[in-house]
Amino acid sequence: MTLRIISAEEVSERLTYDVAITLVRDAMVALSAGRTRQLLRGIIDLGAGRMFGVMPGSLDKGPFGAKLVSVFPGSAGDGRNAHQGLVVIFDPETGAPAAAVDAGELTAIRTAAASAAATLALAKADAVRVAILGTGEQARRHIEALQSVRPLVQVTIWGRDGSRARAVADEFGAVAAASVQDATAEADVICTVSAAVEPILYAADVREGTHVNAVGSSRAGPAEIAVDLVARSCFYADHRDSVLSQGAEFLRAKAAGQIDDDHVLGEIGEVFAGTLRGRTSDRSVTLYKSLGHVVQDLACAAWLCRDGS
Repeated sequence: MTLRIISAEEVSERLTYDVAITLVRDAMVALSAGRTRQLLRGIIDLGAGRMFGVMPGSLDKGPFGAKLVSVFPGSAGDGRNAHQGLVVIFDPETGAPAAAVDAGELTAIRTAAASAAATLALAKADAVRVAILGTGEQARRHIEALQSVRPLVQVTIWGRDGSRARAVADEFGAVAAASVQDATAEADVICTVSAAVEPILYAADVREGTHVNAVGSSRAGPAEIAVDLVARSCFYADHRDSVLSQGAEFLRAKAAGQIDDDHVLGEIGEVFAGTLRGRTSDRSVTLYKSLGHVVQDLACAAWLCRDGS
């Protein structure tokens, strides 16, 4: 079997947000139903915010494989994606390696697509004002993904580097905010997509009825969301076991005695499937904790290998 190589350019050209949102939704439904398998990600800390991750898994009656990815946050400044690596998939009939897909571009798209899907499921029906906290690759991707599912009327950007925040804002016709509080003051949806090590978003910064996508921290340790906001929120995991083991914000709130494991209301896949109720009140603050999962990567890679059929 010839090993197929799928480049970042091909991923970008073919994997639209509409396609990725559907693939990610289906993958998370299957994960919550136990029809897919995956191990907790293995992470080697390389220091200075850099790490190498290995994420193995298997789709429902389909390909299996792994994502091998390095995360080098400093790379974004020189035009490279902070996430670099490969998604390698194997043929389920022969066991042979079938394809190697650029993991940087695939991860960028599917991560934002997952937040867009969660926003559709958990945000209020009239949520059209978005705050983005962070100025890297995922800031841009989240704006694009949310624009594909909601008619946004207001987008505000905040980042520690004001010039970068203004650059992202100018690119999308958005507004650069001077502070987190200014960015979130009127937001219906907040996406934290930063490289923050300590919390940047607190309960006082979030209006009633807001939906929060917590995306930037993908392992135990760095946290974007403060303990008081985790405790206040209706908390949904992308994958329960992963959040209980590696969800930094959840683990900090639990260690502080503010919550216990029952604070996780369930998984987003259950909400997508209709077996778990999502938002119950227009006044509730919903929080979706996104760690990212290899079943999402494998689903997108397998679709690309099928020539998009």
